[in-house]
Amino acid sequence: MMKKTTFGAALAFLFAAAGALTAAALYLHHREKELDEYERLLFSDEYDDFDDEDDTDAEDTTTYEKIPDAPNTEE
Repeated sequence: MMKKTTFGAALAFLFAAAGALTAAALYLHHREKELDEYERLLFSDEYDDFDDEDDTDAEDTTTYEKIPDAPNTEE
């Protein structure tokens, strides 16, 4: 037969181990949700408006300015 103190110590150890495993599982679950949200934001189409290189219908609104061939020497 086991002593009561030995049984209590073994029971406390089992509860501590179960608590540690539960805390680790909750942390990993929370971290996985954060990573899923980050991945969703990273690969979402919400910010594709800034990528217009592939768009053939995009209108070119660039304004070009003539640069003189010789520097201005008038003083």
